[in-house]
Amino acid sequence: MLSPGTYLNHEWYRSQEGREIISSLLQKNLVTRKTFGLLEKPNVPAQVEEVTYKIFLVGKSGVGKTSTIAKLSGNQIPTSHSETAGIQTTTIYWPGKIQQFNKVIMFKLQLWDAGEGALKKFDHIQPACLEKCDCTMYLFSFVDKSSFDDIPQNFGRFSGPKDTSCKIIMGTKFDQHAHTEITQRDIRDFEQNWKIPILKIRNIPDNDGKTDFNDVAQILNIICEHLWYRDVLLSNKTEEGKISYC
Repeated sequence: MLSPGTYLNHEWYRSQEGREIISSLLQKNLVTRKTFGLLEKPNVPAQVEEVTYKIFLVGKSGVGKTSTIAKLSGNQIPTSHSETAGIQTTTIYWPGKIQQFNKVIMFKLQLWDAGEGALKKFDHIQPACLEKCDCTMYLFSFVDKSSFDDIPQNFGRFSGPKDTSCKIIMGTKFDQHAHTEITQRDIRDFEQNWKIPILKIRNIPDNDGKTDFNDVAQILNIICEHLWYRDVLLSNKTEEGKISYC
């Protein structure tokens, strides 16, 4: 399993250079993040290369996929649950510095979310989400043990023998400690057995509705680092065609 900081400097965003790049993602108050449309992108120096990745979020209805996307993108977290109708996509820009090349990369993360009902009802939804997918993110809720137990089964449901997508696990509702049904031993055993990192996110609004960069920055850094690692593995693919999951 990849150790954090192997490829990306996780503290770079706090540096002067990092703050200047990140300012292109923020509103004039330098706190609230901008929302970028299909034809919009951050105004960054020409030498900052942009790379695009497609991420498909998987998880049972109500696990917190929509609120997780809202949290990571700096948008308002919904206060009530309603299942996603069809497919919804959200674009997140996040800069990172590749340590080996001392080079800043702007990661363009395209997050795809499909409602469980739509996946079951329409045969074209799942293939559309998996087509050219770079990362499959499996979500579970800390207050729903069954959602955690479903993950290995979902590996088979959403990946095949030729799948080269990066796999990441995200535990939602990590703030609800009093109601958690999953122990730290469960987390440790899973990571040791599957060699896949488990990230944790609090699906609650930040103070005054503002994005807490310290809360989401490390999560975005880890996601971007594993995507970059996935590309490194693909470029160094063995003759046998075997590749490790990141």
